[in-house]
Amino acid sequence: MHLSRKIIPPVYLLTSLILMFVLDRYLPVQKIITSPVNYSGIFVGFCGLALAASAVISFKKAGTAIRPFESSTALVKDGLYQYTRNPMYLGMVILLIGVATYLGSLMPYLVVPMFILIIQECFIKHEEPFLENIFGQEYLDYRNNVRRWL
Repeated sequence: MHLSRKIIPPVYLLTSLILMFVLDRYLPVQKIITSPVNYSGIFVGFCGLALAASAVISFKKAGTAIRPFESSTALVKDGLYQYTRNPMYLGMVILLIGVATYLGSLMPYLVVPMFILIIQECFIKHEEPFLENIFGQEYLDYRNNVRRWL
């Protein structure tokens, strides 16, 4: 199995968060959001966390695997999954945006597109055929009706 698949997305999230704090501290380049506006990042971050947590709860209710590439026993299509195929990943991205906003300097924002690219290439790109293989036409219909991100 590919190394990136052994490292689960929350590890990439934690690594991204650490990198954001390091960049803000040692290479802030320019402050673009100042107090008190930067505190809105706390709210945005909690919204992202709530989105991801809600998606996890949907998986638990359905009794299916949460970790990528483990055997899926149900295709979750209700709740947030009616609007995005990847609310857990979307929640993580929103959390990162919130943290970058709270930190207020330019450099932490550069971590967000890097995180999206890693998730897209290492997980989503491979999860979709995986789910298609398991659920067939049901997944194809779902994929055709619900956007990947937003």
